Order: sequence, then structure tokens, then C-alpha cells
Amino acid sequence: MQQVEIRVKGSLEEHWSEWFQGFELSPSKDGETIMVGEVKDQADLYGLIAKLRDLGLTLVAVNILD
Repeated sequence: MQQVEIRVKGSLEEHWSEWFQGFELSPSKDGETIMVGEVKDQADLYGLIAKLRDLGLTLVAVNILD
């Protein structure tokens, strides 16, 4: 498992956490949402990114955390 941080433009409310595999969702001061959680592999990460795309959200950054 790897911990990742995903940043998207716009605001996602905490109730979306379950749909995003339990990722913690936090608003940032600059109008972005920061998502932090674990993925089991690259395919899992791409699945999350596809969900963001399906919601029409703009992906700002994906960071692998140590």
C-alpha cells in the first residue's frame, strides 16, 4: 500500500470520502480539495483519477507520500 495525496480544483464535501475509498478530504485555502489515503497499486490510483474525471473535476497534483 502507498499513501498518496491528490489535489483537485473545487470543493468536495466529506460525504464523498466513502466513494473515494475512504480517502480523507480536506479543503485548502486556495479553493482546492486535498485528498489523502492509500492505494494498493497503480491501477487503484488510476481508478480514483477516473472517478475525478467522471465528476468533471480538474486534477491539480498527485503526490506519493513516504
